[in-house]
Amino acid sequence: MKTVLVTGGAGFIGSNFIRYLLQAHADYRVINLDRLTYAGNPDNLRDVEGDARYEFALGDICNRELVDYLMRRVDMVVNFAAESHVDRSIMGAEDFMRSNALGVYTLLDAARQRGVERFLQVSTDEVYGTLGEGDPPWTEDAPLAPRNPYSVSKAAGDMMARAFAVTYGLPVVITRASNNIGPFQYPEKRVPLFITNALDDLPLPVYGQGLAVRDHLYVTDHCEAIDLVLHKGTVGEAYNVGGENEADGVAVVEKILEFVEKPRTLIQYVKDRPGHDMHYSLDASKVRALGWRPRYNFESALRQTVAWYLEHQDWWRKIKESVEYRAYYERQYVRR
Repeated sequence: MKTVLVTGGAGFIGSNFIRYLLQAHADYRVINLDRLTYAGNPDNLRDVEGDARYEFALGDICNRELVDYLMRRVDMVVNFAAESHVDRSIMGAEDFMRSNALGVYTLLDAARQRGVERFLQVSTDEVYGTLGEGDPPWTEDAPLAPRNPYSVSKAAGDMMARAFAVTYGLPVVITRASNNIGPFQYPEKRVPLFITNALDDLPLPVYGQGLAVRDHLYVTDHCEAIDLVLHKGTVGEAYNVGGENEADGVAVVEKILEFVEKPRTLIQYVKDRPGHDMHYSLDASKVRALGWRPRYNFESALRQTVAWYLEHQDWWRKIKESVEYRAYYERQYVRR
């Protein structure tokens, strides 16, 4: 039986991946290492807590002693652990550099010393920067050109992972995905924020003129791609994972309002994000060559996401009523 260390597994994508992995591989065990920061939620995995193949470890990926102990017990590592919200990184980047750069180094070095079979670093399309008008989608050979503190920290982790593959022969693979949507996404991110605000008849804050374009990827499509790259990806290589579901902020907010049957008067245009990247687009032909295809287009992915938040209001209301969330929302939007 193989054992996979999943770091950050109580977060949005990590919890979906753990659920997917346990369902897809009956002969796999999972150890979930998570620090349970504000976005790490034990409720995300209540349905797998009784599975004998699942184990939770509370801790920090920067804790070398703990990481060494866990690394002795595992065959593969999938690293989701990260500070991930651009707006919070603009407020202050120290935690981002610690988790997304130093934490990646700690995991990689322990994995090297313990001789793990595979190490998958989960990254983001934001490391490429922003596309200009008429530019083609990014391939994996595009230069890394991050433009905000979050993407800088993720690019640092990517480069460290690649360095460990080249220098030490560590069997590293990297995935860089577009904007994920789906169940269990913390409601500071655009799509769940818009959905939950709309359900409560609150303003939907759209940055600038709402023209920033993102590619939307349903989270289970992303999980399938990670699983495929983990097992079949070429060591030392990166793989773009894009849903080919591009839409700007206005299109997203209008579609959400249509699905929840709320008026356009809830749209509130606010001061734009500093240094806002205006266009992300990925060429995913490399991971498609391994046999992956997204199952959801933009409308079906968004519809599934809206339906989940409608059906799980207890989950997100608990978060939005917390002191931490209220303080963040006040700082980020009310005063904007």
